[in-house]
Amino acid sequence: MRRFLGLAALLIPLTLAGCSHPRPVAYYPPPPPPAWTEIARQGFQTGVEAARRDIAAGLPPDAQRHPRFRNPPVPPPAREDFRHGFGEGYRQVYAHGAVGY
Repeated sequence: MRRFLGLAALLIPLTLAGCSHPRPVAYYPPPPPPAWTEIARQGFQTGVEAARRDIAAGLPPDAQRHPRFRNPPVPPPAREDFRHGFGEGYRQVYAHGAVGY
């Protein structure tokens, strides 16, 4: 019985050491290029946030699923700039596979 208790006392710390959970790695994408329009930079940030939510929810990458990609909250002439920024921010986060905030 003593041997069993001694062995258990030695194995408990080893057992507990193997119980750590993986920690998400924080990824902060670089800012969009300064040459981009303000609307493209806004789209970039919106795309980054959308990708982080999708990764946290375990969804496959698809920027086109998002209402703000399909119907950007900007005037019609600026929609392509917003979509370009959104798509680039979304892709960068998914390329690094991180969920950090």
